[in-house]
Amino acid sequence: MDHPRGWAAMPPKLKILLVATLLVLAALWLINQPLQTSSAPQGVVSFQVAGTADQAHAILLSWQRDGETWAKSYLWLSLLFIPIYLITLLRLTGHLMRDRPGVRERMVGRWVRTLFVTAAISDLVENILLLNNFNPPSDTFSLWATIFALIKYAGLMLGIAGLIIIRAARRHPLEHH
Repeated sequence: MDHPRGWAAMPPKLKILLVATLLVLAALWLINQPLQTSSAPQGVVSFQVAGTADQAHAILLSWQRDGETWAKSYLWLSLLFIPIYLITLLRLTGHLMRDRPGVRERMVGRWVRTLFVTAAISDLVENILLLNNFNPPSDTFSLWATIFALIKYAGLMLGIAGLIIIRAARRHPLEHH
C-alpha cells in the first residue's frame, strides 16, 4: 500500500502553519529590501549584527528618515513572526518524529526542540534590544543584540540540521495514521 509522502502526508494544521510562516517571512523580506544600503548590505540583518554603536549609527544614517520607520516595522512584525515560526518548527519536528521510537532519535528530537526554543527566545531579546537601539545607538545594546542574533541564527541552523538528520535517518516513509 502506498503511503502519502511529503506535503500530502502533513496534517492540515501543519500545512497552514507552514504557509503562514512563509507569508510572514515574505513580508519581512519585502520590508527589508529598501533597507539594503552600502552601510547595511543585508538591511536589518546588518543592524542586528552591527556590534557597536558606531556601526549601528552609520546604518541608521544610511536609512534616513523613512528607513527607520521600515526598520521598526520589520522588528515589530518580527515579534509576531517569532511565535509563528516557533510553533511551526516544533510541530514539524513532532511530525517528523511521529514514527521514530528509538532512544537516539528521541534525544535528537529533544535537542532540536531545545535549539528552536533557544533561537526564539534569543530572537525576542534581540528584537527588544534593537527596538531600544535607535536614538541614540549604544555599544551595550548593539553588542548584546549581536550576541543574541548569533545565538538565534546558530539555534535555527543547528535545529534545521537536526531535522535533516531526523529525516535522512528514516529508512521508510512516514506512517499515515
